[in-house]
Amino acid sequence: MRTAARLGAYPAGVDNRVVVGGSVLTWRDLPEPALPDPVAVLAYSARDALAAARHHAVHGTELLLASAARVDAGLRDELRAAGFTLTAADPTVALAPTWPRPAEPGRLWLLTSGTTGRPKRVGHTLESLTTVRGAQPGRTWLCPYAPGTYAWWQVVTLALTQPGQHLVVVEPEQLDDWPALAAAHGVDAASGTPTFWRRALHRDPEALARVPLRQLTLGGEPVDQAVLDRLREVFPAARISWIYASSEVGAAIVVHDGRAGFPVEWLDRTVPGRPTIGLRDSELVVTSPYHGVGLAGPVRTGDRAQVVDGRVLITGRLDADEINVGGSKVSAGLVRDVLTAHPRVAWARVTGRRAPLLGHMVVAEVVPAPPVSGATGPDLDEAALVRWCTDRLPEYAVPRRIRLRAEIPVKETLKSDV
Repeated sequence: MRTAARLGAYPAGVDNRVVVGGSVLTWRDLPEPALPDPVAVLAYSARDALAAARHHAVHGTELLLASAARVDAGLRDELRAAGFTLTAADPTVALAPTWPRPAEPGRLWLLTSGTTGRPKRVGHTLESLTTVRGAQPGRTWLCPYAPGTYAWWQVVTLALTQPGQHLVVVEPEQLDDWPALAAAHGVDAASGTPTFWRRALHRDPEALARVPLRQLTLGGEPVDQAVLDRLREVFPAARISWIYASSEVGAAIVVHDGRAGFPVEWLDRTVPGRPTIGLRDSELVVTSPYHGVGLAGPVRTGDRAQVVDGRVLITGRLDADEINVGGSKVSAGLVRDVLTAHPRVAWARVTGRRAPLLGHMVVAEVVPAPPVSGATGPDLDEAALVRWCTDRLPEYAVPRRIRLRAEIPVKETLKSDV
């Protein structure tokens, strides 16, 4: 099995800088764990996670890596029944598998996000997770993602396999103040969810502007025009990209033009070595060379997409995006986009609530943006937001209840489940 590094040798990026837990190291400086095979490493720190990733790149040990907080007691039992030894920072404190089996050399396992139920295992290799292969300009990347997620592996494989791609890891307790960490270590490229970027814009846009970013990447949630435009205001010279990716199909869509959605001309386009994107009954379907084990051919993603003004917009999960209001179908994602387009809205969540006669009505939660210095005018309130939506949406799609919140919620996945 071919991997991104020759087994038994350090990968090409091993001398790149790695800033983790307040220390400046290289990949080579990380501890060398003695891991069983196969193993599920439940990481309690970013350093443990990076050490496990480097160990796999060198030795090819069958590995499932996840933040310890994501793996509850039931999932631990499932992993042991699947033949994994469970270990954390200290491999001498481990739980043996209940059903031992031979290891599969070179195999990497990812846990899905679990937004549609319990997390599932998806098989990959370092090769299938390493999607950036050509020569890259030197960068220092910020990685705020939970260890072992697909997005985490995307940043980590870049820093591990490409010389000149350095890494600054954000621990959970650093999440609210990551711009200071990034500025201190010269971060010029950062990847995060739209929620991650909205929180930074909301909490301290001046601190965010002090980070010398040349590359910003968004993914993991629907990306709307408002967040792209607000990031462009702060970073007018940077390249701003958004990526559609998942554990099942890998990195499938990459857009660099600063616009939400992707051109409708990309649908059903066949290019050797690249994913093919299609729509079936408003569901995004992807055929990808970066797919997980057993997922060759067209994969129904469970994500809803709509063609609007020549762009294909991904609005959310099929089972959560559509709200039936008295027989009229409302896209929660499109209503959310209308709300976040308001210059005084930092974040919004739109859902359906049961209602007499109509079946459901549209409701929303909104986090107001801080007022611009020197600006005057009335405070943002529910009535103003309803008027804004009334001018831009059909009557049945206008939220009937809008609750204002003080802070943008975020989960360990950096998502707020919008």
